Amino acid sequence: MRMTRSLAILVFVLAAGSLHAQDLAKVCHATSSYDLTVQPGRLVFDRDAPAPTRVVLGADTLLTDGQSVPLNYEEQDRLDLFQRDLRALMPRVKAIAQQGVDITLQLVRDESMSLNLDADTQAQLNRRLAVHSAQLRQRIAASQSTHDWHGDAADRYANEVISDIAPLLVAALGQQAVNAALSGDLQQAATLRDRAGNLAGSFQPRLERRLQVLRPQIQALCPDIDRLSQLQAGLRASNGRPLNLVQIGQ
Repeated sequence: MRMTRSLAILVFVLAAGSLHAQDLAKVCHATSSYDLTVQPGRLVFDRDAPAPTRVVLGADTLLTDGQSVPLNYEEQDRLDLFQRDLRALMPRVKAIAQQGVDITLQLVRDESMSLNLDADTQAQLNRRLAVHSAQLRQRIAASQSTHDWHGDAADRYANEVISDIAPLLVAALGQQAVNAALSGDLQQAATLRDRAGNLAGSFQPRLERRLQVLRPQIQALCPDIDRLSQLQAGLRASNGRPLNLVQIGQ
């Protein structure tokens, strides 16, 4: 079943996957079943089902599944305001996502310090994290579609980072365990294995706690997102169904 995407995805909050704990679905109760692609002069919303599966907002125009929807002047004004306000939200949301990236990667650095890595490994890790941080920030800044940040696209990027970072840590911890075992300290070898396992298992809760610092900034977006919902209220697709590009729950 296709998961309903939060408006956080719709306006790039989940660009890095780093704001999962505080996305707008939880903070502002805002959701959307559509993906969004920003193009010059228009916004394109698409989803697998139900119809309409493609909604295109342009200058005073509305197309749903290829069919033009007649609009009166008041509806045209509301759709124009919807587009303007949504575009205005994007830089703000991207800025929050950028901060989420910084918080996430800083936590990785902090956690790595608890592993007592040798100086060379720690330096390599810091360099790789710096590269991934710069790349991710650039991807967030350049992204014009939520399709970039979920499904296969998100999995591929996550795997790129993991395949670069994980072997470095595994090798370092493995060597520590080998050295402890060779010295006869089997208890220390077991402790190292447990430490690595516990670190992986408890990382997400610690990340969620750190991301709480972003909550006030996300809350500041809620009135603007609620306005988007109000602007599109009552507008219908060519099949007569409400657009519901943005939904506000309780």
